[in-house]
Amino acid sequence: LQTMSGNEDDWLALKPQEPSPSQCCGSGCKPCIYDVYEKELAQWERAKAKKDKSLLMEKKEQSNNSELNPDTFTAFNISSVEQLTEDTYQYKFELPGNSSLQLSLGQHIVLRGVVNGLEVQRAYTPISPGNAEGYFEVLMKCYEAGLMSQYIKTWKKGDMVFWRGPFGGFPYRPNKYGELLMLASGTGLAPMLPILQSITDDEEDETFVTLVGCFRTFDKIYLKALLQDLARYWNVRIFYVLSQETSLEKLPWSYQENTYIGRLAEDLVKTIINSCRRKPFVLICGSSAFNEDMNRYLKAAGIEENSCFVF
Repeated sequence: LQTMSGNEDDWLALKPQEPSPSQCCGSGCKPCIYDVYEKELAQWERAKAKKDKSLLMEKKEQSNNSELNPDTFTAFNISSVEQLTEDTYQYKFELPGNSSLQLSLGQHIVLRGVVNGLEVQRAYTPISPGNAEGYFEVLMKCYEAGLMSQYIKTWKKGDMVFWRGPFGGFPYRPNKYGELLMLASGTGLAPMLPILQSITDDEEDETFVTLVGCFRTFDKIYLKALLQDLARYWNVRIFYVLSQETSLEKLPWSYQENTYIGRLAEDLVKTIINSCRRKPFVLICGSSAFNEDMNRYLKAAGIEENSCFVF
């Protein structure tokens, strides 16, 4: 006969672990990893009260299907790795058959990594169109001291990686806004691309788009060929703001007239807003410091808070 304490240890081993703060990506996901934990804990408590371990099995079955799910992590295969700049990579993940992620615009997904036994979670926005079939692509920047970066740097083609989602998003509808002004810093470009591509792919959508991409140098601009293609559309303008370039003369001539040297400061934001063809609705994505600065500059330029959306 099993002693009660032995049985108690068995149950303790099955108890879900409370997430550490590093596991929460801080993007306001619904459900958050803490919500998932609460749900699993309640499930564990019910099973323990009834002394029935089979009640814990339901969550295992869900994650075997290869569809993205907000509650459980699903494994996806890396089909290609492309280095874009010294610290930025584009990863392509396989989707079974010709299925698609079915993301709505600007939605993000959450990656789970384990580094030195510590589980970390971070949010990323796929740059592939939401209806891309058989694959999705994610742009990722690796930081020297970043926990998740240490994990990402080990990836090779064929590796399995765990994602859950989708979360968030920007409720875009064709022709809802006269002009979208997109202010993106670095990989903040990611949520802008699917929205921009959905506009250029839809002949009925006559929304003007002004995209401002902030990078340190010309070499650090991601996806130049794609951006150049998008800039050919009649309703799209793309500007670059390069904080560490010294002169425009060094740049290819095709970039000289739409590039600014320095930072995206208040006066430049005003200049760009004044050059918009209609009163813009503004989308912002970058570091928290960038987002705060942009909010401040937009306020100074007379753009109300209900005309901005921060990813």
